[in-house]
This record gives sequence, structure tokens and C-alpha cells, in this order.
Amino acid sequence: MVNHIIDKLNKRFGEYTSLSTSTGKKLDYLGMTLDYTTKGKVTLSMYEYINKMLAELPSDMKGVSKTPAAGHLFNINPDATKLPENKAQLFHHLVAKLLYLCRRTR
Repeated sequence: MVNHIIDKLNKRFGEYTSLSTSTGKKLDYLGMTLDYTTKGKVTLSMYEYINKMLAELPSDMKGVSKTPAAGHLFNINPDATKLPENKAQLFHHLVAKLLYLCRRTR
């Protein structure tokens, strides 16, 4: 039945794009792994997504914080040295991934 509906959708909207489908006991979707290998149970994880994100971090971008956001988070230091453009782009890219991850795990 599912394949029949997918075929109908592809016939109707196929000129714009074709639906991609996946089947099986383990599926990847938007950075999440959906695991149906245990009968009557589904396990969601994002380990691969997190590991890929951590692998992208440059070695000098590491540290420890007692809280996720310090009290001075929104204070701007006008004398601060700006990051080089390539590091700034990487930083923005990784923060966007982190925000996506936080939204997915709420």
C-alpha cells in the first residue's frame, strides 16, 4: 500500500522531484538513526551525526564550561579580534548543527 501511494505521489509531482524512499530495520533521517531491529520498539539516536560534527572541529576549538551559557554571553567586546573568515564560517556552520541537534532532542 505504501509503495502504491508513493507511486501516485511520484506520478502527480514527479515533474518537480522524485520522492526518495528507504526501507529496512535501520533508517537514517535528518541526522537521526531510527532502529526497528527490536520487535515492538524503536530506538532513536544521533551518534553518527554528533561524531561527524565533532570530527569537523579544529583542534584549537575545544574547552570546558561549567554551564552551557556564561553570564557574559551577550556582552560584546568591541576590541575583540575577529576570527578569520574561514574559521568564522566553520563556527557558524557548527553552531547551526548544534542548534538543530538541540531542537531534535527536546
